This record gives sequence, C-alpha cells and structure tokens, in this order.
Amino acid sequence: MAVPRATVAYKKKDGIITLTDDRTSLIWTPLPGTGPPVVSLAVDNITNLQQTPDNIPKVMLKVFEKPRTPDAPPVSYLFHFISPTDARPEANAIKEVLSRLLAEARGNDPNVPRAASNEPGGAGASANASGAKPATIRWFEDAMLKNDVELQQSLLKKDKTLNQIYKNALESKPESIPPAAFNEQFWASRINLLRAHAIELNQKKGSYNVLSTIKPRTENDELKLNLNVEQVQMIFKQHPLVKRIYDENVPKMSEGDFWSSFFLSRLFKKLRGERVTDNDNPKPLFDKYSEADYITGFASRINEQQVPHIIDIEANEENEGGFRSGNRKDVEMRPRNNIPIVRTLNSLSEKIMANVAPSDQDPAAADSLDDAVYAHDLVLRDLRGDAETERIVLNVKEQTKFFSNQDAATDQQSTEAQQYAQQDPKTVLGLAKYELEVVEEDGASGIDLHKGIGVDDDSDSDPEAHTKTSHVGSRAARKHAQDQLLESMAKKRAETDGLGDAATTPMSIPEDIAQQCAITNATTTEFLKQFWNAFLSGDAARANELAAHAESLSRSSMRVQALAAEAEKIRARTNDKRKTEIKEYYQKTGRKAKYVPVGGGKDAVLAFFEPTLTSLKHAQGLYNQRVAAQ
Repeated sequence: MAVPRATVAYKKKDGIITLTDDRTSLIWTPLPGTGPPVVSLAVDNITNLQQTPDNIPKVMLKVFEKPRTPDAPPVSYLFHFISPTDARPEANAIKEVLSRLLAEARGNDPNVPRAASNEPGGAGASANASGAKPATIRWFEDAMLKNDVELQQSLLKKDKTLNQIYKNALESKPESIPPAAFNEQFWASRINLLRAHAIELNQKKGSYNVLSTIKPRTENDELKLNLNVEQVQMIFKQHPLVKRIYDENVPKMSEGDFWSSFFLSRLFKKLRGERVTDNDNPKPLFDKYSEADYITGFASRINEQQVPHIIDIEANEENEGGFRSGNRKDVEMRPRNNIPIVRTLNSLSEKIMANVAPSDQDPAAADSLDDAVYAHDLVLRDLRGDAETERIVLNVKEQTKFFSNQDAATDQQSTEAQQYAQQDPKTVLGLAKYELEVVEEDGASGIDLHKGIGVDDDSDSDPEAHTKTSHVGSRAARKHAQDQLLESMAKKRAETDGLGDAATTPMSIPEDIAQQCAITNATTTEFLKQFWNAFLSGDAARANELAAHAESLSRSSMRVQALAAEAEKIRARTNDKRKTEIKEYYQKTGRKAKYVPVGGGKDAVLAFFEPTLTSLKHAQGLYNQRVAAQ
C-alpha cells in the first residue's frame, strides 16, 4: 500500500506531510516538497493523536511527541490540511496509518499489558480470548469515572457552583487527609454528574443527507447556490459516484461549471430522492451514469458485522418463525420494484449509518467475546437499587453487664414506682371519693380547677412578670404557644415567599452574604458526608481520619458564626444609614418618616443554617461521646 501524502500548513507555511518509506518517521517538508524535511517525528516517540470532528470545516491533526526531559510537558505539532476537496480523506488516511503503527508498536512493547491472542492454541487460549474485555473506556463504570482526572476538571470548569464548593472544601480540609483521598470522597457522591458529563462530551454530530440541504436557485438565468468545503467532502463521502465523475472531468472543466451542471442534472434529483420528469433538462455528462449499479453495488459495513445472538433481532425473528411461518407480509411491508426513490433513500441511510462513529469494539473480534460481555454492556446500571447491607446477627450472653448505665438511669423512676406500689388501692380510692363528696355537698366553695392549673382570667398583670412555672392552659402557656405558632408560620412564609424579597436575598439577607451562605452550607454538607462515612465504617484504622473530620466540623461551625457576625455588621450599618436619612429628611421637610428596621442580620443567618447547625451539633456530640468512652 502506498504511503499517504497530504498538503498541510504548519506554522502558517504550506508543505507536504507524509511518512518515510520504512514508515518509522512522520516528516513535513515545505513546498514544493523536494528539500530536506523540516519536521521529523519518530513513530515510537508519538504518544497521542487528535483530529478535529467531522462537523468542523477546518481539518486539523495534532500530533503529540514524548517530552525531551521527564519533567517537561509533551511537545505538540499542529497540521492544517488545506486541500480544497480531499482535506478530510487525506487527514483520515494519515491518522489511520499512524494509529495502526502506534497500535503495533504498543503491541510489541512487553511493558504494555494486552489480551491473550485469538489464534488457535488449545482450550486455554480460547478461554482467555472469551474472557478478554474490550480495551475501550467504559464511561459507565464507577471506578473509571472516579479516576478520570481530566473529566473531573472539565466538569469543574463547566459548573461554576460545583467548582466553588470543591475549592472551599479543598481549602478547609484537614492537613492529615491527602488530596487523593479527598478527591475520591468528594467524587464518590457525584458519580451521576460525572457520568452525565462524560456522555455529553462523547456525543458527536452524525452525518446527514447533505444533498437534501443544498437548494440551488435560479436568478436571471444564472444558478445561485452556497456550497462550502465541508459539504463537498460529505458529497464525495456519501456518493462515490459523484467523486468518480469529478475525478474524470475536473480540471478539464472548471469546478463552477461542474457543480452547476451537477445540480441541474437528473442524477442529482435521483440521488436526492426526487422523481425525474421529462421536463428536466438532460445533462449527458451525468445522465450517462446509472445510479442503480451504485445503489445495488454498495455493501453496508453494518450488514457485514457479526452480530452476537443476544442482540440479533433478525435472528430471533427467524427462530420464532417470522419469515417461515407461511404468512405473507403486509402489502405496505413488501419491497416494490417500481419505486426507485425508496431504494435510493434506503441506500443512503445505510451509507450514513455505516460511517457513524466507531463502535465500542472491533466487529472482527465479536466471536471472541461471549454473551456475558454483551449482557454486561446492556445492563442499565442507573436503574439498579442500592445493594442491601449484609449484617451478621450476634447473640450476646449476659447482656445486663453491657447496659448498666441504662439501669442506673431508671433507678429514680423505679423508686417512685415502688412507693406507689406499696399503697393500698382501697385507701386511695376512698380518699378520692371523699374529696368528690365534699365538692358535691358544697358546690359554691368547691375545688377551683382554674386556680389549680394557674389560670386567672381576671388578672391584668403581664404574664411575663410571673416567674412561677406555667401550667397547661394558663395565660403564659397560651401566649407561648401562640408565639411559637406565629414564629413557625413566619419561617415557613420566608422559605416559600421570601418575605416579598427577591430570590437572591432570602430572609432579607444581603445578596453577597446569601451566596456565601449557600456555598458554606454545601461545603459543610460535604464535610458531614465524609464524617459519617468514616464514623459509620467502624474501621479502627480510620480513627485519625475521623478526628480530622471532627475538626473540620468544628471549623464549619466557626465559619457559620463568622458569616452571622458579618451579616449583623452589614445590618447595623444599613440601619444607621437609614436613621441618618430619616433625620436629614426631617430637618429638610419637618415631617417624620416611619422607621422600619432592616432584617437579614445574625438571627436570619442562624435561622438559615438551623438544620445544618443541628446536624453539626449532633455529629460532634456523638463523636465526643465515643472519645470519652474510650
């Protein structure tokens, strides 16, 4: 096979890129290409290849070379393919040859692990081949996602909020936790975000019927059309017949005349899927070619693939009698010989599907993989539930020895129960009956139940002046219940409506403080996750890590208090400014303006963090109990 050559631009200079005859080096020589090469890259030193996608008009190939020194970054060379018609095919040819040479070089490297050979070599060889997995990246594997640093950095660049949470958590983490362990814990709870971002990055725009998008128009007996290099390349790729006619007649005729004649020819209408009428102007240059041979002679690569039986739908239909049952197909499902348009469109669809992005594995290696591998790929892992925790039941003998503290806590209740147990029920009932008889005989001076529970409706004194314990139903108890109910309603209204303020200032908290509160809350939640992960693991080896997490929780509480103090300072400055404005207004107009204090101070911030602070207090309390018990 001939060595591929292409016209490219390197550092804004045109030249020829090719490989040496022994295919050991990639060279670039300035035009006319007869001098010594300016760039020479050994294939063994090439580490990676990157090519622009098909949907981008510019065709570029970036080649990465191993660094000269161990600490230096890899050296990259960017080549821009400038051929007006064959830029994409030339780039693909260069990349395919380099990819094959790199694969062969890595396959011969003993330091690179590779799957067992598929050549006949006994039962052991076939077993290794069937158990081998494809070497492609599995974007749905949790382990691959957690270890993909480039994917994580890409997600952080896209999501600014997540990036801020990551930075704050990284800066606030204890020094005893290494960055690698922190990253693993941070991304373990965000696997779904990594998976969605990986799928988004790997989505590529597929091919389309380019002829259906080109609509030539005639103005003043002149053909007008917009045709770019990308569309020309796609026409040649989807319709090799047009490329064949182009190679045979250009440059004998100009490109403008060629495309003008093509878009007015009957061949264009046939390839586009339109009906040809007698009114169409004949174009002998194109009409002498028949698209029938071109359609029937096409062999789709999809049909050539060996589809495994586990996903072969046509094979299942054959096994179930879909084609051998004797029932004739519906009339709409029978192929028709008098509709060439359908065959043209079907052929074009097959070509487009045959040139989509490469599949996850080589079709030639389909026989070496068993059905278990395909079943693993077809599993919808996102629909799986959480694995049930397998617990070991422990039967502890003489459990009373381990619960002495609980017995001591109930001694006081047991003493009172023993006193009541020693009383005679008849005597107690007799005393109660006597009291009721006294009430019945003297109803006017009977027992005042309101006075017994502390209720005095005739009293005008402030309930707060009484220091005695309020009883159920008393005025103080009722006012306390009313205040508690109104406070709960105010909190709920603030959560749902924001007290009429904008969504950026919840509970009248300033916007910048509110943003810091949201980020601090997310960071604190991340530390709580890491704390409970270590606390509930029961691993004694993670004791130092648990102590570091407890320290992080303490610092989180301090950050919340600092935010609350900052919010209170801003609130005080705002209120002072408002008072000054009211005084100036009174001095100018002689009218008194109503002073309404501004909210959003310390109390608002603490109310905002109330659930988080409760969680922090609970976690710290449990940790301190465990430390004190040791």
